[in-house]
Amino acid sequence: MVQHVFHQFLRWPLVIRIFMIAVMVMLTFGTMIHFIEPSTFPSLFDGIWWAIITTSTVGYGDFVPATLEGRVIAIALILVGAGFLSTYFVTLAAETVMTQNAYLEGRATFKGKKEQVIVVGWNERAREVINQLTSLQSHCDIILIDETLTKNPYSNHHIHFVRGTPFRDEVLKKVNLEGASIAIITADQNKDEMNADMNSVLTLLAIKGNQPSLYTVVEILQKDQVANAKRAGADEIIQTNMQTSYVMMNSIISQGMSKTILKLLNHLKGNNLKLIPVPEDLIDQTFHDLSVKLLDKNIILLGIKKGENTTVNPPLSTMVEASDELLVISS
Repeated sequence: MVQHVFHQFLRWPLVIRIFMIAVMVMLTFGTMIHFIEPSTFPSLFDGIWWAIITTSTVGYGDFVPATLEGRVIAIALILVGAGFLSTYFVTLAAETVMTQNAYLEGRATFKGKKEQVIVVGWNERAREVINQLTSLQSHCDIILIDETLTKNPYSNHHIHFVRGTPFRDEVLKKVNLEGASIAIITADQNKDEMNADMNSVLTLLAIKGNQPSLYTVVEILQKDQVANAKRAGADEIIQTNMQTSYVMMNSIISQGMSKTILKLLNHLKGNNLKLIPVPEDLIDQTFHDLSVKLLDKNIILLGIKKGENTTVNPPLSTMVEASDELLVISS
């Protein structure tokens, strides 16, 4: 039994073991001095108080051993207790510095609350996503996974950095996939398009393999790799090159359109393009009637999303069902 307890004690963190030993030393010597000099230390608490003050080298002088035996106990306490207590504070400081460096360098496991957002890859797109998220939801926990960074680029304690290859299980175990609300996988800017897409799909497979129900958004550069991303289980695919070409084409047809589109998609600029559920009181109405009623609420109706298909500016007689989503511009 004693051996089992001792082995369990050895498994405790070093700083806790040293602290427990220091406490036991102070309790032991405080009890001994009380029984050796009951007139000087009339209560057990007085003896323990004296042991704590002596060990910490404060030395108030309110209790002083008068006998030879008491002074021998005091000498032993100073030699043994002060050493353990000093070691405890040094170890505590070292543990604090090591923990802080682990968080800064991306070696620590995320232990925060649920509903965190996972962002894979460090690039300008990831930076903008994180900046907008922190502006809109200041208390949102964000986990950044990247293997090129050497330290966390943010000082915000809501942004946790994990360094490592994102498709490795030992790295994904540090981000608490079970509690995450969404994972965003960006293309690696340090690789060519083919290899960047291969890495993105591989990361997607690893995430879905560990947490199939997690909603994932993956950035794909080559059109040919979209099918692979779908096979890997992507819930949403962003074709960066295609979207950029569409914006450029709009700028050719209507100059200045790129600024308008960016403002429309920027959630920090007021009016935003988004999908919303159909209000219960507006179900089973035509697109025309629904559009008129939403205008009264300063919401502009652009289209309807039925399942996987989104129709912009559908026929006015189109019926809106409860399962549909509305593509709108609203504040």
